[in-house]
Amino acid sequence: MSIRIFVTGGTFDKEYNELTGELFFKETHLPEMLKLGRNTLEVSVRTLMMIDSLHMTDEDRNLIVYQCSNSTEDKIVITHGTDTMTKTAALLSEKVKNKTIVLTGAMIPYKFGSSDGFFNLGSALAFVQTLPYGVYVAMNGQYFNWDNVRKNRQTGKFETRS
Repeated sequence: MSIRIFVTGGTFDKEYNELTGELFFKETHLPEMLKLGRNTLEVSVRTLMMIDSLHMTDEDRNLIVYQCSNSTEDKIVITHGTDTMTKTAALLSEKVKNKTIVLTGAMIPYKFGSSDGFFNLGSALAFVQTLPYGVYVAMNGQYFNWDNVRKNRQTGKFETRS
């Protein structure tokens, strides 16, 4: 079983410039994270973009849909910014069938050392292997159906929509 991982950026992959105090993108941390996590799964990582999801355009989302649709793997994990993750998930659910797609991200950049990204990535890899075809969001050790999740901006956690 092979798993495709698509990288789109988001807080997951942000770096911190100590001189300016700004966050920026350099390269994905996924290979390092998979190595540190002692991953034994057959995975293929491809970076599609390195952007904040608040800057993601319709063209960017269509590229994600295209790559998922044309992937030979039917199990896909997407690292994505948390602010618009559900918007991308909705489009994927509409356009991509017969695949299990799990979107995940982080509230704190991996490079900060206290990131939730490492845990979220591991959870997403486990969920993509066990869930039926469909689109899901994996955050905070839980998975959610794409159409029944929201980001709670007060708690910084994802939860079932009420």
